[in-house]
Amino acid sequence: MIDSGAMLAQVQAWSAINTGTANLAGLAQLAAALAEAFSALPGAVELVDPAPVTAIAADGSAFAKPHGQHLVVRVRPQANRRILLTGHMDTVFPADHAFQRQNWLDGETLNGPGVADMKGGIAVMLHALLAFEASGAASGLGYDVLINSDEETGSLASAALIAELAAGKLAALTYEPAALPDGTLAHERGGTGNYSVTITGKSAHAGRNPEEGRNAIVAAADLILRLKALENAEITINPAKLEGGSANNVVPDHAVLRFNIRPRTVEAGTLFDHSFSHLLIDIEATHQVATHRHGGVTRPPKKVDARAQALFDLVRECGAELGQDIRWKSTGGVCDGNNIAACGVPVVDTMGVRGGAIHSPDEYLIVPSLAERAALSARVIERLAQGAIS
Repeated sequence: MIDSGAMLAQVQAWSAINTGTANLAGLAQLAAALAEAFSALPGAVELVDPAPVTAIAADGSAFAKPHGQHLVVRVRPQANRRILLTGHMDTVFPADHAFQRQNWLDGETLNGPGVADMKGGIAVMLHALLAFEASGAASGLGYDVLINSDEETGSLASAALIAELAAGKLAALTYEPAALPDGTLAHERGGTGNYSVTITGKSAHAGRNPEEGRNAIVAAADLILRLKALENAEITINPAKLEGGSANNVVPDHAVLRFNIRPRTVEAGTLFDHSFSHLLIDIEATHQVATHRHGGVTRPPKKVDARAQALFDLVRECGAELGQDIRWKSTGGVCDGNNIAACGVPVVDTMGVRGGAIHSPDEYLIVPSLAERAALSARVIERLAQGAIS
């Protein structure tokens, strides 16, 4: 029996804790609460330190970027059939963001930070597993649970852990909110990559001897236009931020360009990286500057092969048994499902709640979907334990 009241209480308590990815104190508080909640499962619960991550400052220097610990639960690790369930405890709302409180929009709709993305999903995962453990099929399946602290910024501090836990798994379920409020699942996904380019030129007086300078801002502007020219049907490129320069009478000797790419295929991402390397060589020669690149593709495109489609079909069958009409659509968004699929493991990555307006102060959870989606997951996990997918 799934306790929808307990689920809602947990979501509200977890949402009240700010867990912006950079809020290490808030993440630690929630990690402790989640460790206590998941200790109800018959497995070992541990907090795992994040992997080191570096980022590029506005002056072009690299610095260490701290992250919170990740929660890992291992249940029946010696089982022959094992699956992976993943979620994230961080949100996009920092500690100083105005959106911190919950508000009932109507009797079934709760507005609040992270209620859909994805503290509601964590509750769905937990209560699905509790229901599964109470079933007769539990002994036939082992599983690992990962709730990381950095999904919203690309899972750089947990990517290796995701790959480690995905290895050898029969299938995976990830608890991002449904792609649409009606419960539609995300099917195929594009990929993403984040880059920073530091450009070093030479300063000079803008009036007295400008010809002796090497303008880093001009080089960056040229690079932006050339990057956009690389776009095609298989990849989009978004120059997002340009930093640098100083006084108006000084030829700027420094710039940092940050941009994002969205490849639709693995091949498109590989081709871009090759073209980008040659582009930087040309920029250096044309503008007589030096460049340094940082970053790359962090989440490869997620394609749905025959094994993954079998998992989608199983979810739809289980939904039909429960009176839920399960559909799916492709999306340009990314998540840890991309990482898992890159490991060759079938994954459905929108098993969380129904809701919407995520990443905005209008984010909402459709409360009846807590029990609804937990029942769906419990049934899918039970079928996996019974050998529905080989």
